[in-house]
Amino acid sequence: MEKRLTRTGNSLALVLDRELLDRTGISADTLLEVSTDGDVIVITPKRSKTRAEKLRDAMEHADERYAGVFKRLAK
Repeated sequence: MEKRLTRTGNSLALVLDRELLDRTGISADTLLEVSTDGDVIVITPKRSKTRAEKLRDAMEHADERYAGVFKRLAK
């Protein structure tokens, strides 16, 4: 999907289509995190610390349970 920035006062804005917002669960009330590596701009919904901790726990559990499988797949 190609987009152009829109001038808004002295700033530029990126208008996102409803379909994209719906697919990502972003609404007008969603707090967004914006970061860059100097080349790419990344926009992600700000998630709660609880959600991040649950994901980290699930990943650790999967690593403990399937470490051997992951190693074999990596070869």
